Amino acid sequence: MMLTVSVIVFGILCYFRMPVNDLPAIPSPVISVTANYPGASPTTVANNIATPLEKQFLQIDGVKEITSTSTQGQTTINIEFVITKDIDAGATDVQTAITQATGNLPQDLPSPPTFKKTNPNDQPILYIGLTSQTLTLGQMYEMASTQIGQRISILQGVSNVRVFGAPPAVRVEVDPSALASRRLSMADLGTAISAGTQYQGAGQFDGKVRTYLLAPQGQLETPDDYKQLIIGYSNGQAVYLRDVAKVEDSTNNDRLYAHFFFRGAPPGSATVVLAVTKQPGSNSVEIANKVKELLPQMQAILPGSARLLTIYDRSISIVQSVDDVQQTLLIAFALVVVVIFLFLGRASDTLIPSVALPLSLLMTFTCMNLLGYSIDNLSLLALVLAIGFLVDDAIVFLENCVRRMEGGEDAMTAAFNGAQEISFTILSMTLSLAAVFIPLVFMPGQVGLIFREFGVTIIISVICSGFVSLTLTPLMCSRMLANRGKEHKKTWTERVVGDYFGRLTAAYVRTLDFFVMHQWISILAWIASFVLTIVFFRLLPQTFLPAGDSGFIRGGFCDGAGFFAGEDAGAAGEGDRHDPAKPERADGCDGNGVLGISAGEPGRRVSFSWAGEQAAID
Repeated sequence: MMLTVSVIVFGILCYFRMPVNDLPAIPSPVISVTANYPGASPTTVANNIATPLEKQFLQIDGVKEITSTSTQGQTTINIEFVITKDIDAGATDVQTAITQATGNLPQDLPSPPTFKKTNPNDQPILYIGLTSQTLTLGQMYEMASTQIGQRISILQGVSNVRVFGAPPAVRVEVDPSALASRRLSMADLGTAISAGTQYQGAGQFDGKVRTYLLAPQGQLETPDDYKQLIIGYSNGQAVYLRDVAKVEDSTNNDRLYAHFFFRGAPPGSATVVLAVTKQPGSNSVEIANKVKELLPQMQAILPGSARLLTIYDRSISIVQSVDDVQQTLLIAFALVVVVIFLFLGRASDTLIPSVALPLSLLMTFTCMNLLGYSIDNLSLLALVLAIGFLVDDAIVFLENCVRRMEGGEDAMTAAFNGAQEISFTILSMTLSLAAVFIPLVFMPGQVGLIFREFGVTIIISVICSGFVSLTLTPLMCSRMLANRGKEHKKTWTERVVGDYFGRLTAAYVRTLDFFVMHQWISILAWIASFVLTIVFFRLLPQTFLPAGDSGFIRGGFCDGAGFFAGEDAGAAGEGDRHDPAKPERADGCDGNGVLGISAGEPGRRVSFSWAGEQAAID
């Protein structure tokens, strides 16, 4: 009894302690390398940066695949290692390869390539929009990066907070004609700006009793400061930057275009989006709730014109899908109990396998928590599938005890003799059923990683069921089974169901006799079933995981090379005019919004997305 109570207590505690996710945590040894080369075309970046780095990365042991994406001024290289490769050792190898490739990279590269460990399977669980009618995009980016992003990053379980936007910068738009008329070149202009915006040590003044440190204002900060910068001389006169260029406050990427619409809120003139990513193995739902609880506190310290809104919350779909599977689990449990009752005909007899079922599940939850598993769709589906198996052993033991009691034994004797008689049978049933799912545990590749938790969960639940059937079930049979002697009076359920199954058995015997006398029909039916199985298997669509409905739509289009950012903005605006945020398109969207993001660079894509109850970003 104490063992049973301990299993119940620990099972409940472990169930509520396990993280809740949509799918099992999948380790993915991937390292992402990024290099920036401002002003360079995608072809230049690919030839002069991506190619030398890739040649060095190919020499690393354990590399499975290398993919690179080169855009204007930037390249990103993703290095995927084999599953058995230690990611820390891979990071060391990547650092060594970058060092060796430095001599083949452009000399004017602003900074060496950087790398970080990534997991492409860990998508952001939460997108947060920061929008304002009065603040600039640069101001919004600074606010999101410092006040909001850093505060969210310190929450337990948060891995990274990525800010989609552009940092503030002073933009210089040069007039080539004005520059050429003063006999200056772009190189002269670049050199002058670099020389005029450097921090340099100026030394100190040492007095008799005090030392004065010299702190020259070498860093220009405002457009007015840059306008006063002397970039050269023409005909003996100083040439200021304002004479040859337009200087204004802007961002370091003026081709970034973003806007955000939310039902019941006016569209903001500037929008920045924060993407929150969780740490591997942490609870997605718990982290999303912590971040959403923090948002009102962040809103209180923001300027009055800034609004902080939840754009897309992946935990909503996770909770809904897990709730659906949990309801299926409860329905399956109820159906199993009803079927057992119909066959046994007595509530006391039905209680014995009905207790074995939840007790086996609680023991499974304890083992899952010890293994670091999570409550997700696959683990719960494994339990739904295993429900029919978990009562088999208990029913076999119960049926054997009832048979012996009908032969004249009392409950205690029947349970004791039945345990000696059928324990090995239950053990063999348990092991043979668990062995069926062992191949899932050793499946290779990404599919094996996903379904390993599924297979292990079923195996553990079956073994726990066998343990309960050999321990608790005999005890309950010895205490709860009613007399089954000759004077035993059947219940109404036993009589009605017994009569029905008697007629069903007779019909089955007649059908079986017919097929035994006409064996050729059985052979043809078997051949037809085998052929149709192959045909339908080939016709069925094949996919890695079944498509789910998360109420989230993501789309995009790619412009041609040479398109200006304004053209992209107009194209994104066309998508906004057809977005489901409008009342006439609200059916099925349930108070929705849309967020458009355009990279705006030549040949880059414009993306848009919307979701029910919240918007999202691509």
